[in-house]
Amino acid sequence: MRRLVSAVLALFGAFLSPALAQQPQRSECLAMANAAPRVTPVAFRQAAAPAEVQITYAGHSTYFIDTPGGLRIATDYSGAYQVGRLPDVVTMNRAHSTHYSLYPDKRIPRVLHGWGEDGKPAIVSERIGDTFIRNVTTDIRRYVGDDSGSDMIRDGNSIFIFEVAGLCIGHLGHLHHKLDDSHFAQIGRLDIVMVPIDGTYTMSLDGVSEITKRLRASVVLPMHRFATPLDEFMRLIGQQFEIDQRMERSFRMSRDALPSKPTVIILDGV
Repeated sequence: MRRLVSAVLALFGAFLSPALAQQPQRSECLAMANAAPRVTPVAFRQAAAPAEVQITYAGHSTYFIDTPGGLRIATDYSGAYQVGRLPDVVTMNRAHSTHYSLYPDKRIPRVLHGWGEDGKPAIVSERIGDTFIRNVTTDIRRYVGDDSGSDMIRDGNSIFIFEVAGLCIGHLGHLHHKLDDSHFAQIGRLDIVMVPIDGTYTMSLDGVSEITKRLRASVVLPMHRFATPLDEFMRLIGQQFEIDQRMERSFRMSRDALPSKPTVIILDGV
């Protein structure tokens, strides 16, 4: 009888294992956004130094994220904005050629598109090195001269979210419209968010400022800046945000070092 039970369990496990393997990866940022506040007990032993992420503004909408595990990620990567060594992972959005490349350097191991094929949305949910990467799709306006009869391409843009070292880092991509409740629910909690502030090619400053305020990230990193008057963006997002303007192009951040008051960090060392 025992052998029969063991055989049945083994057979059940054979069917169950592939199903479990196909389950989506767990997002800690979504889990933390939906969980009740936790009480952290006081520890009397010396804690290890917190893991830090380095973020570098390369230009336009490209930020480089260097993780504690040595992974290098580049956002909205076209190849035109390069800092140091080649990235290991690149994300792209197909709004304009400055946000993607169909012919990236072949030495880049992982290329993640923010758009899908055959009208289907892109689905990104995978762990690469010490980072979990996922996406939330939004619509984008059609290209100039595209006479398909529709103003928008459904799911043509992706908000990419990078979960590493206890931080939730979001990149809004080439965002063209306001986000609804379902978008915010899928995004979850963000500690650092990269937002386009051009006010024309993406969306209005009023629109992006409302999104920025609702996301309530500790650190806001402007991108897609062009000649946007930063004081106008700051006026719209309100006095609850501090402003930290730096002459460097990089900074390091850990979960423990997040500012207590939401802060816009402007990296002018580009």
